[in-house]
Amino acid sequence: MSNASNTASAAEATSRSNPRRKGLLSIAAVVVLAGAGWATYEWMVARHYETTDNAYVQGNLIQITPQISGTVTALLADDTDFVKAGQPLVKLDPADARVALDQAEANLAQTVRQVRTLYANNSALDAQVKLRETEVSKAQIEIERASDDLNRRQSLSGNGAVSREELAHTQTQLANARSGLASAQAAVAAAREQLASNQAMTDGAHLEAHPSVQAAAAKVREAFLASRRAALPAPVDGYVAKRTVQLGQRVSAGSPMMSIVPLNQLWVDANFKEVQLRNIRIGQPVKLTADLWGEKVEYTGKVAGLGVGTGSAFALLPAQNATGNWIKVVQRVPVRVLLNPTELAAHPLRIGLSMEATVDVSNRDGQTLAEAPRDNATVQTQVYTVSEDEATALINRVISANAGRSVRLAAARTATTSTH
Repeated sequence: MSNASNTASAAEATSRSNPRRKGLLSIAAVVVLAGAGWATYEWMVARHYETTDNAYVQGNLIQITPQISGTVTALLADDTDFVKAGQPLVKLDPADARVALDQAEANLAQTVRQVRTLYANNSALDAQVKLRETEVSKAQIEIERASDDLNRRQSLSGNGAVSREELAHTQTQLANARSGLASAQAAVAAAREQLASNQAMTDGAHLEAHPSVQAAAAKVREAFLASRRAALPAPVDGYVAKRTVQLGQRVSAGSPMMSIVPLNQLWVDANFKEVQLRNIRIGQPVKLTADLWGEKVEYTGKVAGLGVGTGSAFALLPAQNATGNWIKVVQRVPVRVLLNPTELAAHPLRIGLSMEATVDVSNRDGQTLAEAPRDNATVQTQVYTVSEDEATALINRVISANAGRSVRLAAARTATTSTH
């Protein structure tokens, strides 16, 4: 009986352990299959992508700063307004610039008249040299005459025909004549020095090209440009942000007044961990989503470049890792991602919005460091270019009005000759 009961108990225990064993085997099989699936996914898919949610929209914040000092008389745009390139944003009181321009014109006119005097002095000094040379000729004639008289009287002095007093008087005349010649020659030398000194200030240039006239003309040009800078235009198309200037405020050159943000020139700075950078290359495709639009809107971009340092390296107060209480922190490096302009226009973004970026690192033939600027890296504007034709016309008008009739006729003859 005991053997039968033992056999029954063993059979019952075996039947009870089979379901538990089957359950454990099932769990083990699931874990193995999940691990194999994860390994397969990691090998086939995940290792070809690097993802981060530490990504933010960036863009150009173009500051509007005055080039001259002045008082704000008009504000023509405010925050969130869209402005076109060249559209006036702020106007300054032009009175100071006008006064400076008037002073520059007066200084140019005075300079032209002073230079005219230099050219006119050349003729006067040349005439003075000729006059002094004539006096030298007269003195030489007087010497010859006095010398002849002395020789003649000396030949007669032996016969007693000429008194000693008369002979002495003739010798005195000859000495005075020689002294007069020396004085005349010295006067000629002084006159020639004065002429050479004046000619040194006028040789090799017409009145319009004289350095003094050119310097005064440059002041007029500078004042003219300042008068045209009383209105501040928008350098690019974009939206106004961070307006700080107020009506009636006295501003100085270079003080920030507002910013222009061109929302069609945005990019994304995706901050990847340092361990994620080994496979990222310039030119790799990127998929991005924005918290603003959700996962239904996907942006396509490409890697434009990798930062040359971590964020902490460029911080205002860099971390001092050499201290004793050091804790290792995984660093991140910004990766610039260029966005598709068409997608950006369809779903606009703002600076500072959060993004999630996924880089396809399958193709690793690209470079990690750029060797030249990007083709679209140059940002420029022509709105600050002022035509100098008006300034040149103003300068020519002032010079012509103060140059005198002879100079105007010479300029007219030159123009006629060049035309023919």
